[in-house]
Amino acid sequence: MSINPEHVDNIMSGKKVFEFRKVKCKRKIDSIVIYSTAPVMKIVGEVEVVGLIEDTPDVVWEKTCIGAGINKEFFDLYYNNKKTAFAYCLGIVNYFKKPLSLSDYGLKNAPQSFVYLN
Repeated sequence: MSINPEHVDNIMSGKKVFEFRKVKCKRKIDSIVIYSTAPVMKIVGEVEVVGLIEDTPDVVWEKTCIGAGINKEFFDLYYNNKKTAFAYCLGIVNYFKKPLSLSDYGLKNAPQSFVYLN
């Protein structure tokens, strides 16, 4: 998944234990490989996925506000006019000492939202 560097830092520090998405992955996922967007533009780690919360934005916020790593205003702007919100519950984080390039995973372009890897 492509994630803003600020949010990546919050995931790595444990401040952010939910990754919010407007669209649910079509497949069940066990982990998220983290691509930190510009200016980093590298794959910096992987985090275990231990659950998924799917509900209205209000209910998802109520369940995730502690550990969201974002404020309510940012959350509301992100889900503006959406009926459903998805929050991936994050577990153990593996931070790569040496960030990897997209080509290390056989990718030519950064994922717009997410890409499935084997």
